[in-house]
Amino acid sequence: MKIGFIGLGIMGSAMAENLLKAGFKVTVWNRSSEKCAPLIAKGAEAAASPRAVAELSDIVIAMMANSAAVQSVRDGADGIISGLKPGRGYVDMSTVDAETSKESAALAHEKGATFLEAPVAGSRKPAEDATLTIMAAGDRELYESSLPALEKMGKKILFLGETGNASRMKLANNLVMGGMLTALCEGMALAAGSGLDTAQFLEVLDSGAVSNPMFRLKGPQIAANNEFPAAFPLKHMQKDLRLALRLAEELGQPLFATATINELFKSALAEGLGDSDFAAIIRTINKQH
Repeated sequence: MKIGFIGLGIMGSAMAENLLKAGFKVTVWNRSSEKCAPLIAKGAEAAASPRAVAELSDIVIAMMANSAAVQSVRDGADGIISGLKPGRGYVDMSTVDAETSKESAALAHEKGATFLEAPVAGSRKPAEDATLTIMAAGDRELYESSLPALEKMGKKILFLGETGNASRMKLANNLVMGGMLTALCEGMALAAGSGLDTAQFLEVLDSGAVSNPMFRLKGPQIAANNEFPAAFPLKHMQKDLRLALRLAEELGQPLFATATINELFKSALAEGLGDSDFAAIIRTINKQH
């Protein structure tokens, strides 16, 4: 199977590398072409445009930062849609709103191709370790045919039905993740401000009902409050919170806590923390004391 991979950021580069390791023939493209070099050195081929990637691939995968980025590689004379052929597949693993996914599906179907949205839960390390959770929705036949590739990138793969369901599931997931991370940071700020040992605070959390992998991973980094290299950039978390709130508005569903947390993340963006890991929200929280 020939796989195309478009978007070689923190997540995409690791995911494409896992496909190469699994023996797939992989063609890559990225807006910053230098990001293709490490994968080319490991056996990937580079294409001149997203269209060229689609033309050369049985299934083309995109992993972009937001809806605007998806549209930039999807549309136009050099976009993915222009290169799709009947019977080929387009898998968008970006985290976007349901409307963008539905638009991608309609455009793919017009070309006689199939479409799957497949956003992931996980950050840099799960992407490197191929332990992502993949939420897929759209054309079942493409889900079945792309499963051998998806299984080389994730440990848990769910098919959620019609296009849009995976986007909504991912936003609900990240809403919870953003809330948990904020609660951890506020708890650590309170513990530290009270003169408590934050390492012991983390031990208490880890021994009880709220023990979880994210707290174990992010807790020591937050306690150190030094550098926050991005595993999941803060700007992307704010984008997901914004999209979750927009979806809730459409449904008439109040999200009281999420609305407040979103304002906190917006403040962090204004402070220039967007490219840091989302755990850097501790710096904004600490400024309030």
